[in-house]
Amino acid sequence: MTRDVFVLVESNTTGTGRLFPAAARSLGLHPVLLAADPSRYASVGGAEVVRTDTDDVRAVVEACRGLAVGRRVAGVATSSDYYVETAAAAAVVLGLPANSPADLAGVRDKGTQRARLAAAGVRVPRFTVAGTVDEVLAAAAETGYPVVVKPVTGSGSLGVLLCADPEQAADHGRALFARGSDERGRAVPRRVTVEEFVSGAEYSAEVLDGTVAGITAKHLGAQPLFVETGHDFPAALAPAAREAVTEAAEAAVRALGIGLGPAHVELRLGPAGPVLIEVNPRLAGGWIPRLVREATGADLILATVAAFSGLPSPVAVTAARGAAIRFVVPAGSGRLRGVDGVARACAVPGVVDVEMYREPGAEITVSGDFRDRIGHVLARGATAAEAAVAAEEAVGHIAPSLVARQGVPA
Repeated sequence: MTRDVFVLVESNTTGTGRLFPAAARSLGLHPVLLAADPSRYASVGGAEVVRTDTDDVRAVVEACRGLAVGRRVAGVATSSDYYVETAAAAAVVLGLPANSPADLAGVRDKGTQRARLAAAGVRVPRFTVAGTVDEVLAAAAETGYPVVVKPVTGSGSLGVLLCADPEQAADHGRALFARGSDERGRAVPRRVTVEEFVSGAEYSAEVLDGTVAGITAKHLGAQPLFVETGHDFPAALAPAAREAVTEAAEAAVRALGIGLGPAHVELRLGPAGPVLIEVNPRLAGGWIPRLVREATGADLILATVAAFSGLPSPVAVTAARGAAIRFVVPAGSGRLRGVDGVARACAVPGVVDVEMYREPGAEITVSGDFRDRIGHVLARGATAAEAAVAAEEAVGHIAPSLVARQGVPA
């Protein structure tokens, strides 16, 4: 094996993470996944897997140096929000393309991120960082209910709740402070943000190398949760609104120092214009890169691998269509008995992909975040609106059947 190596430090376990190895191979690179626990991954996209302590930058560097015997490591990156700092720190040691690990640490801490954006003049919700329940209640009283209370680290709407009153805010704050670790088993800071609730439609700007490549319209489930139930690309925005969202997103990534590779910038658009909700220093989840490719032909995953490997990373648009995805979200928890309607969903004109993430017999726990999604339908059309109609029709055919843990049908 003499090909240059592209190293992934862990990966997201759902969505487009498994597509990174194929993108690396298409650029003539040999993909390697460093993983502390390879059993976490049902699929690694054909990557070579090397067991490594991925919480230790030195271990990651040594693993990369071991891979470089007789060949060259061209880039080190990750598709997982949890490992962007580790990947960047290892890349810096190895002299490879990377954003500043210190800047990334500031981005991943939502309190620090908010403060940096506000200082740069980027409009964000009013917020307070709190470390105790009393501080949560004081901040909420000053901000005014309802408020959004969420952990300062994490992704996928984990731990995010709209709190309507002091009792709800105190209960949620107490629950977050009691969490010792995240879903990867890593220690989490004992801090939360208490934020003004910003009304308005939600969008995300998909940014590469500091430039917006497209804007996605987001669909959310019922409050007080913020589960994303679908996406449409490109978002149907008036020219002035599109320009305002683009300017806000690009100003945000400049302020945060994310000049290389992808950023997923979430905003809400209200009467006074866009408000930055969150910036993530990685590609979007929820299959949004697939939507972008279906709609425009542009491959953001390929461009991301190229960027972190020191290769040209232009976003080549070759089509002007629309795409939409809708997720299958069960109404409750229980054991998955089966799923009806998949064949009917596949037969809907415009549908190009239907996938269920769980097999019959799997235990389903509704948690109020991205983990609630057990499948998706993805459609393409002449416009995003046309694709959305097909996706809505298709997902309406899919009916998960669950049995509650007590043995009563859910």
